[in-house]
Amino acid sequence: MQSAETVLGVLRERGRRGLPCEELYRQMFNPQLYLLAYGRIYSNKGAMTPGVTQETVDGMSTGRIDRIIDAMRHERYRFRPARRVYIPKKQIGKTRPLGLPTWSDKLVGEVVRLLLEAYYEPVFSGRSHGFRPRKGCHTALREVVNTWTGTTWLIEGDIADCFGSLDHEVMLRTLGEKVHDSRFLRLVRNMLTAGYLEDWTWHATLSGAPQGGVASPVLSNIYLHKLDTYVEQTLIPEYNRGRLRARSTEYRRVESAIARARRRGDRVEVRSLYKRLHRLPSQDPNDPDYRRLRYVRYADDTLLGFVGPKAEAEEIKRRLAKFLRDDLKLELSQEKTLITHARTGRARFLGYEISTASTDRRTRRPSTTDRRNRRSLNGTIVLHVPAAVIKAKSAPFLARGKPACQNSLVNESDHVIVGKFAIEYRGVVQYYLMAGDVFRLHRLRWVMETAMLRTLARKHGSTVSKMAARFKAKIQTPYGPRTCFEARMPRDNRKELIARFGGIPLKRQKTAELTDRLAGPAYPHKELIRRLQGNPCEVCGQAGEVEVHHIRSLNDLNRLDAPSPDWMKLMARRRRKALVVCGACHERIHTGKPNAMLTQ
Repeated sequence: MQSAETVLGVLRERGRRGLPCEELYRQMFNPQLYLLAYGRIYSNKGAMTPGVTQETVDGMSTGRIDRIIDAMRHERYRFRPARRVYIPKKQIGKTRPLGLPTWSDKLVGEVVRLLLEAYYEPVFSGRSHGFRPRKGCHTALREVVNTWTGTTWLIEGDIADCFGSLDHEVMLRTLGEKVHDSRFLRLVRNMLTAGYLEDWTWHATLSGAPQGGVASPVLSNIYLHKLDTYVEQTLIPEYNRGRLRARSTEYRRVESAIARARRRGDRVEVRSLYKRLHRLPSQDPNDPDYRRLRYVRYADDTLLGFVGPKAEAEEIKRRLAKFLRDDLKLELSQEKTLITHARTGRARFLGYEISTASTDRRTRRPSTTDRRNRRSLNGTIVLHVPAAVIKAKSAPFLARGKPACQNSLVNESDHVIVGKFAIEYRGVVQYYLMAGDVFRLHRLRWVMETAMLRTLARKHGSTVSKMAARFKAKIQTPYGPRTCFEARMPRDNRKELIARFGGIPLKRQKTAELTDRLAGPAYPHKELIRRLQGNPCEVCGQAGEVEVHHIRSLNDLNRLDAPSPDWMKLMARRRRKALVVCGACHERIHTGKPNAMLTQ
């Protein structure tokens, strides 16, 4: 049987060369792909969450993989309906449905995702940034900042209920263009139409990708690749016009005046004319023979930048909506699909506000660059932190408009209190480090810092000023020393734990990068897979077929008042959430019976 690396490498090469995929279903018989899939998803938070059955990642074994492969070989494998729950959305009172598949369906879905992603990843557009390796929100925003200079109109595109509205026939027809394997397409159809259980009542899924399904992101990218192709091969060639803008006549007139003043030796006039020159665009922003259309997509959020008249921008929006409706059976959300003038307004995309820097000095304050008599910002793209984001992120830590103690954390340790505030603050700051006005997050820092100190003061029966003096520390950053607050947790014979709040310079970082999946080895050699394949039971030492006992968190090992059993001590000593055991030991772990032996 070929290794997973070989199979996926061959698929990637076929995709790069544009060759069709044949006999893809046969790869569902390869146990190496299932082991790779298991190594990639066993640590996910949802791995221990049951679906419509009680099956979870706990008890995973090679025997379970063999049973799935046997069902696949005889085409008897059937996806179970997902258990549907609802999670809150940003809008107050609104919720989003989420499906919870069974563990076997997650494992099979990950294998399907691995195969499809390997083949389609070389095919996908470079303007698509959602759910792809080494791409994410920051790479999409960086493309806008670096290549959209001079944009006049920003067209925000938001597809209404995109993932719940994907047409199954369009999906299968799109897959069938490259995947020439009816058995694999039938497997994908069964995945799409498995349905869901809500209040233990079965409901059919007539459209959409499985919400919460492992393969749903790559399936949605394959579906929306049609949109990328339409924009890149139809709209952009039709609306792009001219190689360069025409030179501005006023700019050329001032250049000629500078040359005449230099010949006269009038230095005062030269300096005055240079100041005037640097306020003018060198090219004509209203050149009727120049058009540019630019495009970027992250999942179902699209943004188009257009240089030209508004009438043509509205026409682009109508054509985009028509293509989605006629070819992909999707609808643009009318309330969220807006056309914004980039120089006077701001468009929303991926949580940022985007605008084009104005060349009119009367609309902004002179910068240090202007005072040095250099050219100021001229049509560059500027990212902003929305004021609504700062208000929303500060709201949970305010009471009557002032930072308040978080009573739910008062009984936690100092390390936990500082750590929870630090994680939330760091997540917001690191996401918005690309904004030109990231300094506006000082308001959020003050709110969270004061709330944290008040929580610590309530815990210790002290004051905010005393807590600030007690936990304040200095750390080194790329921008020099910074003040932060830290709490330390010493541990026996191990390195102490340190939680730090703050210390992040609120300065724009052009190289800030957050990707959906971090760059790393494509085929990680997980220690757990090696232990599952070749080792005896780690509790009793007996050789034979083994399975893996999983727990949700290492903290669960310390929540029992009674003396810990031997298997629990072993997991705590190894600092591992998985233990490879034989069937008998696994049964004793779940029934609470003591183990006879313990290997070291």
